[in-house]
Formats: sequence, C-alpha cells, structure tokens
Amino acid sequence: MLANDRATAVQADSQAPFYEAAGDEAAVFRAAARGGLPVLLKGPTGCGKTRFVQAMAHELGRELITVAGHEDMTSADLVGRFLLKGGETVWVDGPLTRAVRAGAICYLDEVVEARQDTVVVIHPLTDHRRELALDRLGTALPAAPGFQLVISYNPGYQSVLKNIKESTRQRFVAIELGFPPAEAETRIVAREAGIDAATAGALVGLGNAVRGLDGSPLREVASTRMLILAGVLVAHGLSLRGAVQAAVVQVLSDDPDVVRALGELADAVLPRP
Repeated sequence: MLANDRATAVQADSQAPFYEAAGDEAAVFRAAARGGLPVLLKGPTGCGKTRFVQAMAHELGRELITVAGHEDMTSADLVGRFLLKGGETVWVDGPLTRAVRAGAICYLDEVVEARQDTVVVIHPLTDHRRELALDRLGTALPAAPGFQLVISYNPGYQSVLKNIKESTRQRFVAIELGFPPAEAETRIVAREAGIDAATAGALVGLGNAVRGLDGSPLREVASTRMLILAGVLVAHGLSLRGAVQAAVVQVLSDDPDVVRALGELADAVLPRP
C-alpha cells in the first residue's frame, strides 16, 4: 500500500505494484510530480526503490520507462542514434527521448554507474528549460506534459570515485529510502513470497541480525529482496535453513570464513526445525 489516504485504493487495484510506505516518500513524490520536479532516490540495494517508482507511476497513470545504468552507457544509449535500416539511415529514439516525447516517467536506475559525460545530457531536463538536446538532429526537444525524471543510486555502495556530482544532485528533490521497520518488512516478505507471517518474521529477524553486525566485512547487507527470494524458496518446498543458505548466506560473500560466520548466525537466529 502507499500512504494513508491512498492506501485503500491502491490495495483494491489488483494490478497495482505492491509498495508499503514507511514515511512520507509517496507524498513527496506526488508533490514533485505535480510540480514537474526531478527526483533522486537514494538507499541500499534491494530496499524497494524500483518498486516504489513502479507503484507511483501506476498511481499517477504515467508510462514508466526504466534504464539500468552501467559504465559503458553513452549519451547515445539514452538519447538515440542513427541506424542503418533497409538501406537507409534513420534516427531511432533512445529511452530518454521516448519518455520526453510521451510525457512518461524515465527512471535511470543506478545512474552513478554511467560516465559523467553521459549524465550531463539530463541537465537541461532538470531545470527551467525542461528540454533534451538532440545534437545529432540539431534541435532541442521540449518535454511533454507529465514527463518526470527519476534517478537512483546506493550511496553506501558507491566508491569515492563514483558518486553523483553536486552540480547534478542539486537539481533534484531527494527521497531517502531504507529497509522497512520489522513489522512492515514481515508483511512485505509474507505477501511477496507467499509464506506465513511466522516464517517471514524469522527471515526478517535474520536480515536485521546481519544488518546489525559490528565491523562487518560485507559490502552489502541482507536486503528485503533477498529475504523475499529466500521466502519463495520456502514456499516451493525448501527448508528455511536451506533457503537462507542459498538466497542470503552464499549471496552475501564468497569468503569461506564469512560464509561460515553467516551460517552460524543463521543457526543462532532461525527457529529450530
């Protein structure tokens, strides 16, 4: 569900992506959408950033075009390029250009992975100009009504050498997302994995135990997404301990000592069969 006044309506719509708000993130996004403001989502891997955007796009009735950032991404991958088709050279819009034309939400996931010269192309869309420069066509494309740019990144994972420049950050309204409180996360895991509340609660308890480790060597912690995957394995016949080993322990590290320590933590936290 989303927030307060919208919760019942969203739950009643079976086609709506499920998202349970932990704070005022939905209200902030709605206000930004009404004002045509770009949004920066920041939070750990697997905390629900993508699902949140999907839920908001559905609620707002906007098409959602998602692009996964990567280090080889060029501006042409976003904007478009000339391609040879049937012996003719034709222009083909990239996903960002399609969103600008259609008045859609364009979600650039983990945008910090892209090269800085690629990120710069979004700047004219994030200020009063609201236009996309199509240099190869010698024109600038004004954003259609309803267009909104949303980008995301994981500030805890990125290195000093890979971060969003201040000149880019200050163009966005920021929404920080984190892992839900235990009670809410239990409901989410139970619903998404199709398991009972007790099993979901055990998985969430383990997830919080991993997140709370002091001096942890892990680059990432147990995400809500991981816990849901473990729950799906349980729902399809795997033991709880086996599901945790496959979906959490072995995924978090390749170091034998760390894997062993995580396994021991799981044995201590999970209920005995």
